[in-house]
Amino acid sequence: MSVKVRIPTILRTYTGGQAEVPAEGAVLSEVIASLEQNHPGIAARVLDDQGKLRRFVNVYVNDDDVRFEGGLDAVTPDGAGVSIIPAVAGG
Repeated sequence: MSVKVRIPTILRTYTGGQAEVPAEGAVLSEVIASLEQNHPGIAARVLDDQGKLRRFVNVYVNDDDVRFEGGLDAVTPDGAGVSIIPAVAGG
């Protein structure tokens, strides 16, 4: 399955400045592996040392938060939009 991944500004150094890149995978873990293959280093910014989604990184498949859709097993249909959104703190 081919998807389009929206890359936040802070991670665009890994994608040569591109705001959106293609990736392959039927589930989110495969999409992240595809991203890592084509843009080395990006997976370490999205996944923690145990290989789980980082606590302060939100990922959406289309408009669905993957934390409620199976996490790394969330289905990524062909043509879906995947958004990586780092949480922002402030006060």
